[in-house]
Amino acid sequence: MLQRLPLRERRDLLIAWLAISVAFTLIYIRGGVDPFGLVFFFVMSLVTVGVAFVLHELAHKFAAMRYGYWAEFQKDNQMLLVAVVMAALVGVVFAAPGATYVYGNATKAENGRISAAGPLTNLILCIPFAALMLLSGGGLIGLVGLVGLRVNAMIAAFNMLPISVLDGRKVLAWNPVVFAVLMAASAGLLFWSLL
Repeated sequence: MLQRLPLRERRDLLIAWLAISVAFTLIYIRGGVDPFGLVFFFVMSLVTVGVAFVLHELAHKFAAMRYGYWAEFQKDNQMLLVAVVMAALVGVVFAAPGATYVYGNATKAENGRISAAGPLTNLILCIPFAALMLLSGGGLIGLVGLVGLRVNAMIAAFNMLPISVLDGRKVLAWNPVVFAVLMAASAGLLFWSLL
């Protein structure tokens, strides 16, 4: 699999993964925290937010490659900086760290399926995080499960919005039923994670 990721793409994914993890860590430590807490929240961000983001983008890439198209993630330095600065100054993360670009003339159906792959991956990732949350009995492991569930549901729901360049617009143009199912599942899991 790594041979399908050029060095530049690996670097971009790593930088975006670290930047998003730093941004979320800054949110979690706003009230102050000891060194153990800082390390814990950074590692938790790497595992929850970072994995959710990286696997979302790789799902787009490999779905596109399945159809014979080249696809590659490219980071957006300005948006990464905005994410970290907003987290530090305002306590809000707006992360649009980059995008996976598909090269070729994909049909509407191919484009819809490629776009659906990212949010679907996040919905699948909700399952182990929900299990971790429900079966851990609370504590730090339960917190990791809750954050992982919430972050994956949030990424899926945000990306399923049928606007601009987001996945939802392309999924809706391809298949309104698939769009409705993915949007309902994303919104439902997000709502549940916030209770």
